[in-house]
Amino acid sequence: MSVEIRILTGDALSEALEDLARLRIEVFRAWPYLYEGSMDYEKGYIERYEKTSGAVIVGAFSDGRLVGAATGEPLEAEVIQFRGPFEDKGLNPATIFYMAESVLLPDFRGQGIGHRFFDEREAHARKLGFTEAAFCAVIRPDNHPLKPDDYQPLDPFWKKRGYDKLNGVRVHFPWKDVGEADETEKPMQVWMREL
Repeated sequence: MSVEIRILTGDALSEALEDLARLRIEVFRAWPYLYEGSMDYEKGYIERYEKTSGAVIVGAFSDGRLVGAATGEPLEAEVIQFRGPFEDKGLNPATIFYMAESVLLPDFRGQGIGHRFFDEREAHARKLGFTEAAFCAVIRPDNHPLKPDDYQPLDPFWKKRGYDKLNGVRVHFPWKDVGEADETEKPMQVWMREL
């Protein structure tokens, strides 16, 4: 299956938001996020990208359908739950580009698309003058009952890309897990690199 990578900003970004919302719900339902999403929540959560100068979606399209996407925006524009831990650590959000979600349908994995997602967002951030890039990854206990036996963490991939865990910096963000009635806060490890 051939995949076309497109850099979406402005109107093209706005037009992709509904497809991005559906993709987030589908991909994040799996381990380790276990996210029980809804279109109403998603639309409200991701609409900030169309209002943020410097925001980007790197879209992966197959036969005109969005099958993967990676987003990013200046950290200064992020919600306080994501921005606050950086500020608490004494880091300047004005220099950091936040690499938000990266979602790809399983049938399209293993083709280098994940690398393209990082390449394109990092290039976009450099063009805007950012000197660092960061993202968060959910932390789940190793003995979690829903953890698949064949799960392979992405830590080696991220390290190969030049990212390291930022010691002592974690984000806490709430969402409803699959099968749960209420949202609970999840810890997320911050990873960062210089651009």
